[in-house]
Amino acid sequence: MNGDELPFERGFEVNDRETHKSEFDPNLLDSGSDPIWDAIREEAKLEAEKEPILSSFLYAGILAHDCLEQALGFVLANRLQNPTLLATQLLDIFYGVMMHDEGIQSSIRHDIQAFKDRDPSCLSYSSAILHLKGYHALQAYRVAHKLWNQGRKLLALALQSRISEVFGIDIHPAARIGEGILLDHGTGVVIGETAVIGNYVSILHGVTLGGTGKETGDRHPKIGEGALLGACVTILGNISIGAGAMVAAGSLVLKDVPSHSVVAGNPAKLIRVLEEQDPSLAMKHDATKDFFQHVADGYRGAQSNASVSAGDTKKGHT
Repeated sequence: MNGDELPFERGFEVNDRETHKSEFDPNLLDSGSDPIWDAIREEAKLEAEKEPILSSFLYAGILAHDCLEQALGFVLANRLQNPTLLATQLLDIFYGVMMHDEGIQSSIRHDIQAFKDRDPSCLSYSSAILHLKGYHALQAYRVAHKLWNQGRKLLALALQSRISEVFGIDIHPAARIGEGILLDHGTGVVIGETAVIGNYVSILHGVTLGGTGKETGDRHPKIGEGALLGACVTILGNISIGAGAMVAAGSLVLKDVPSHSVVAGNPAKLIRVLEEQDPSLAMKHDATKDFFQHVADGYRGAQSNASVSAGDTKKGHT
């Protein structure tokens, strides 16, 4: 660590060195230690000193609260409120879920670490909790999902509607989403009711995990752990995207994708097998370069074969 680097800027200890997954140990909360919350508060204090005009904003959003759950609930309630769904009511909902659900407490920390690790524009943990709508939408979904499973479906759907209106991200509260998720930008993401997303998945803007018609039942995609879905990817139907797979930007996927492979195109085709374990962590999603090189080589090969055939035909007529 150099002299200018703050301790929390390095992230937290990695448990799985082979796949470089930044893990948050939930046992730290039981011991009264929360390094992510400590980092957020320290960042907010430093930012308030550098930008005094934001001191009230930083105090209200972060420094006035005792824990990450309270600060996040406050930010979400104020972002999602409207004249008939008041901030005070939303605060009660968010606090009631997040303060008593250890699974959500773990997920919101794994998610914020994912944003810090994988999104180069996320300069700090505090910027994620204050500004990044992908993170906001994901955490509000987690509360709606809990409400849905408790049978409070109308309230869960009301939250879904507000999340979609405010953030432009539409996640059905019945969808099942793991932790360590990155919704980079998030604008235009649609995740259907029976979709399942594994841990450590990275999803860019414009991604649709949808059905193929009016069928009911299990009808949405299943995304394996460590997968990377590029910008404006559309995946339709009850199909599987394997663990560690990468779907290149703009692709339309209608069939299963093998684990640790790259697919691209409309409809998507298998391009190559991945060498890296989890592309979602590396965030290298320029697979279309390989795809179009593959297409170009195929085109040149077809043209060459056509020329040879034409030459043979002429010889046959002489």
